[in-house]
Amino acid sequence: MTNDTDATTEAGEQAEGIHDGPELSIVTPLDVPGQPRLDLDRALEAILFIADEPLSVVTLAAAVARPIAEVRAAIARLRADYDGDGASGEPRTDVADEAHPARGIRRGFELREVGGGWRFYVRAEYDTLVSDFVLTQSSTRLSQAALETLSVIAYKQPISRSSIASIRAVNVDSVVRTLLGRGLITEVATDAETGAILYGTTELLLTNLGINSLDELPHISPLLDDGQEGFDRG
Repeated sequence: MTNDTDATTEAGEQAEGIHDGPELSIVTPLDVPGQPRLDLDRALEAILFIADEPLSVVTLAAAVARPIAEVRAAIARLRADYDGDGASGEPRTDVADEAHPARGIRRGFELREVGGGWRFYVRAEYDTLVSDFVLTQSSTRLSQAALETLSVIAYKQPISRSSIASIRAVNVDSVVRTLLGRGLITEVATDAETGAILYGTTELLLTNLGINSLDELPHISPLLDDGQEGFDRG
């Protein structure tokens, strides 16, 4: 038999032990009103799949309403899964653990940390293949929206997607993807404060325009309706 003091001590030690391992929520998988119970790994995967910009761990944790520690662990599992080093799946606290056989399939994409956030990217060895495919699927002519967006990038680079949208006063996500696919623009850096990707033009654009450098672009400030100053380069 154990006396009350021993029982109290044992209970306290058990309570403290709860915090020794990774921080786990009491209810798993995710409980979303009106939805079936969702697996954390798959939920993060779905959000990352549609993201146009890298998403921070804090943003992802807020989106799924789970502790940051859990989200970090889930990202690690997803990366291992895509790399063929293991299978992802949320550790359960409401049922007994089950062994997950490693799939061992290395995906053609990877989950990469860029500018303080996470985003899907094509693996480097498939870059040329994907670029060639996208170019063959693209029409030869750019839309008016694409031309306007390309002009903003050419004159204001390096520039973020949000800044482009602010200048054009429209959403530019699909247009930027088109220009990236055409090889006319590329990701050149990330903003140190916001982590946003900054875009610039490529050598292919210069070739298509028949110029040697961006310095040869014409001055356009006199042609703007609002007479914006400082829009021209230099």
